[in-house]
Amino acid sequence: MKPRSIPAGEFKQGCLAILDEVAKTHRPVVVTKRGKPVARVVPIVADAAREEEILASLRGHGRMLVTEREFLRPTHTLGGWDLAES
Repeated sequence: MKPRSIPAGEFKQGCLAILDEVAKTHRPVVVTKRGKPVARVVPIVADAAREEEILASLRGHGRMLVTEREFLRPTHTLGGWDLAES
């Protein structure tokens, strides 16, 4: 979605309404001075949603370099772990 661009003076006059619009529509707003971008107002994404977005982009792109058994094997004997190969 392409961000809407507004002059700084317009942003100053309608700041609270613009913030409400960004929160509601999730559409960013670019604030300009003399036609040049100086700031971007973007919606906040909840941490859980952002985490899911990152994980979704990574799914299917990784691979194990060791066996699952080796990966899950404890690295020490603390807590009574038996490291003997079975």
